[in-house]
Amino acid sequence: MGNNELLRRIPKVDNILRHEAVASLPIPARIIADVVRGKLENLRQSIINGQIAELPDEDEIIRDILSSAKKAAKASLRRVINATGVTLHTNLGRACLSEKAIAAIAEAAGNYSTLEYNLEAGERGSRHAHVEGLLCRLTGAEAAMAVNNNAAAVLLILSALGQGGEVVVSRGELVEIGGSFRIPEIMEQCGCRLREVGATNKTHLRDYERAINSETRALLKVHTSNFRIIGFSESVSLEELVALGERAGLPVIEDLGSGCLFDLELFGIYDEPAVIDSVKAGADIISFSGDKLLGGPQAGIILCKKKWIDRLKRHPLARAVRLDKMTLAALESTLDSYLDPQRALNEIPTLRMLASSPDELREKARRLKAALNERGVDCRVIDEIDQVGGGSAPMQQIPTSAVAIVSKNISADELERRLRLSDPPVVGRIVKDQYLLSVRTLFEKDFADIAQIVSEAII
Repeated sequence: MGNNELLRRIPKVDNILRHEAVASLPIPARIIADVVRGKLENLRQSIINGQIAELPDEDEIIRDILSSAKKAAKASLRRVINATGVTLHTNLGRACLSEKAIAAIAEAAGNYSTLEYNLEAGERGSRHAHVEGLLCRLTGAEAAMAVNNNAAAVLLILSALGQGGEVVVSRGELVEIGGSFRIPEIMEQCGCRLREVGATNKTHLRDYERAINSETRALLKVHTSNFRIIGFSESVSLEELVALGERAGLPVIEDLGSGCLFDLELFGIYDEPAVIDSVKAGADIISFSGDKLLGGPQAGIILCKKKWIDRLKRHPLARAVRLDKMTLAALESTLDSYLDPQRALNEIPTLRMLASSPDELREKARRLKAALNERGVDCRVIDEIDQVGGGSAPMQQIPTSAVAIVSKNISADELERRLRLSDPPVVGRIVKDQYLLSVRTLFEKDFADIAQIVSEAII
């Protein structure tokens, strides 16, 4: 059959749209029409280019259109089952919010609110007021505010305090975080000049002292959240830097990165500085993330000395990086949970996951194994290692349990692909050619879905 005849036999768009299976799809008509036109155009081009010599039958064309239309209608941002064991998985959205925080978001989103209205005074209020009191109470800081993430917090701080002058920082703390966000580049963007001191592995107090001059605006300490320098190394403590700042009349800024309001050593997680310790050490300004170890929404939290926080609140950039009402609602709710440590542990998923003991995780893995076995999936419980994620405690390996899927019919790579493309997607990990479901980051309410998805994937 010639190309012209094949082209004439391509179904018409209207005929496909009237097909019972297509017309009954619960999908917006515009999406369906776009998919149909795209599929038929692909057929047309394949014929013209000599890639096909025979048209698929109509049923095959319809099946292809139905499958593509369903995929096109799915939201881009959607639920994922996290079986990686990484609690603060940046690519998967970091911290899961508490049920209380989710309810607070819904209330703020579905109603008018006191976002910038003072009920008692009957006049305009400040959106900073919703979390400032809680942050000060929890940390002992004089004042506080929150912006849309910690990168924005650093941007605002350096713009307000360092513009037109030098900011002194150790070479060993010139970090790059996700998305190529680098401290030197953000300083340049803020209009301040970077003054590097010390060496990559060793910085002494005298290095800071020698760097201070009439152009110095601040001393900056950056917590190396996502890496560690070990071996022959030395750094200046925050207390030493604060004392130097007081002698020189300069503010000391600390970028804590993750930030932590809970004693993680109780869970066997070390080397993550506590926010309250930095406040006690006398830092002038501290910033950290809300969606990492805090277990809240994406936010950049800034706190400590009132005179500096007041300057940040007045800076023009503060409006550009301010939080919206839904994030404020979630952050206020999360901080409220911390007023009672036990309540925080019970309510905040991040803390619950990190606090899970090896025995608890082993039992959880056994329950998942049982659910998989009921669906005919061969699997076994193994000991494994998890990471905190989100740039937190990068050297920390946390003992856990995982369920290893056993199948002679499918490779671990192919199983990973099928589960990743399932609905909902399941994202696990492959270790030594084994596909693993690490249970720390799984919710037991999802076990039935996981069992069904895995059983269908290995058929």
